[in-house]
Amino acid sequence: MKQVEIVMAVQTMQEYIDAHIYEEITLKQLSNVAGYSSWHASRIFKDIIGRSPFDYIRALRLSKAALVLRDDEYKIIDVALDYVFDTHEGFTRAFSKEFGLSPKKYSQNTPPIQLFMPERVFDTYREFHKGEMNMSENKVTKTVFVQIIERPARKVLLKRGIKAIGYFAYCEEVGSDVWSMLTSVKEAIYEPIGMWLPKHLITKGTSLYVQGVELPTDYNNAVPEGYDLIDLPPCKLMIFQGEAYNDDDFMDEIGEVWDHIEKFDPTIYGYNWAPEVAPRFQLAPMGYRGYIEARPVVSVN
Repeated sequence: MKQVEIVMAVQTMQEYIDAHIYEEITLKQLSNVAGYSSWHASRIFKDIIGRSPFDYIRALRLSKAALVLRDDEYKIIDVALDYVFDTHEGFTRAFSKEFGLSPKKYSQNTPPIQLFMPERVFDTYREFHKGEMNMSENKVTKTVFVQIIERPARKVLLKRGIKAIGYFAYCEEVGSDVWSMLTSVKEAIYEPIGMWLPKHLITKGTSLYVQGVELPTDYNNAVPEGYDLIDLPPCKLMIFQGEAYNDDDFMDEIGEVWDHIEKFDPTIYGYNWAPEVAPRFQLAPMGYRGYIEARPVVSVN
């Protein structure tokens, strides 16, 4: 059996789980959509994902339930039943084991927690087997939109790497769970971002590239172990946004925007690059909105 066929079968099971997360899901149902026996479907799922189908479903339901408890004022028992837990007690035990605190305590204080946000395994497989980016010589030049925004003084909760200067090296150093922790932060002003830090914000023995989430200056909730909370001053940022693209082509699209930025002259807008003023950052690549990256600038005197 080809590896790509196994990976596709596991992703098919992931997609079935997503579509039926509010319903009972049996191993028989998963094996049917995967096209293998129950034993084989369970084995390849755990081999690829690192969790059994049951553990995966439970962790995903608990993470989705945590977001409901974070953002809405539903009764715990109602959330438990929505996510296919039979009793309040069973949900509380499972939630406490997964996140280290009870759902009641979490809903009252909503500290950052490590959510389970699995990636689609075929998407990951495809990227690691894609090889060098293929940039066609006949590629049509695309539009990159540019605008200036102002960021107020703020804090940023971030996780540092070791030597990473980009996303993939960072994930190798710290793992791929940072984004799910940052996504759980209720007080976030904006969505999580990947950042290239100015020199003065890099502590000795840590990476240029980090991931973080921006927070109000009065943020006083918990700081997870291994994370830092730092202050950022007000700044101006030049935002570059590429055209919408097919999600499969995200590396090509990032390269397209980077090429544009490399050739771009900010003085036509009345600004100079200011890499030491604030972090350069990127939003998570999502095809429907185009690749988005921000570079700090200052007004030309």
